[in-house]
Amino acid sequence: MSTYLVGDIHGCYNELQLLLAKVKFNPDQDKLWLTGDLVARGPHSLEVLRLLYQLNNCVKLVLGNHDLNLLAMYVGKSRKKPKTPLKNLLEAHDIQSLINWLRNQPLLQIDEKNKIIMSHAGITPQWDLKTARTCACEMAEVLSGESYLEFFESMYENTPNNWSPELTGLERLRFSTNALTRMRYCFPNGQLDMVAKTLPNRTPSPLKPWFSIPSLITKDYTIIFGHWAALSGKGLPNGIIGLDTGCCWGGHLTALRWEDKKTFIQTSLHIK
Repeated sequence: MSTYLVGDIHGCYNELQLLLAKVKFNPDQDKLWLTGDLVARGPHSLEVLRLLYQLNNCVKLVLGNHDLNLLAMYVGKSRKKPKTPLKNLLEAHDIQSLINWLRNQPLLQIDEKNKIIMSHAGITPQWDLKTARTCACEMAEVLSGESYLEFFESMYENTPNNWSPELTGLERLRFSTNALTRMRYCFPNGQLDMVAKTLPNRTPSPLKPWFSIPSLITKDYTIIFGHWAALSGKGLPNGIIGLDTGCCWGGHLTALRWEDKKTFIQTSLHIK
């Protein structure tokens, strides 16, 4: 049995199929961990969701910001209009089943045996593991419950950007969402910056990548994330692994086999 961790798919269904074939993935024995952003930029978001829905028992995933935006689109709360691939997805005959399945997926996965923590964007340096787990559980309850409509109405904001245990309600949920699905840079005190997107060597001081700021998470864990395709998995400290290698932008889709840390790639079949 092997565990394969795969970066952001973004609707690149053909590349995912080729990558799974390359590693000889066996859904009866192997596990598939996914860093989120299953849908959006690539051409086959519907096919990706249908495949993962069928593989459900062997898949562990976290939702990314584009996955949350899809959920918001479905209930008419998104600030973005769906482009053709997502429009086709939203009009599919089985969309309700796929959406209900997505709504029951978490924003954080933790494997205590292998000491893996996975979220789409990473873990804010202001959180310890207990706080991260608590906030992710609160998000899961909202997304799968009856109050998710109210949350989506307020999701598209950059504040609050500083963690406090005193945060409550929609502000607390919004911070958790931004920290787990949108974060790239922080100020030295860990406060989120939700604007900068350039590479670290082009970003003005005092901003630093979240993974360059001392963390409250014990060094016993490896943090797996996606979201930041421009990094292409490079320049990261020990114990931090970035798996988004920009397949939807003409890069490649990456899988890491956890047991021997071997990396497999599938080159993008389309060019942006």
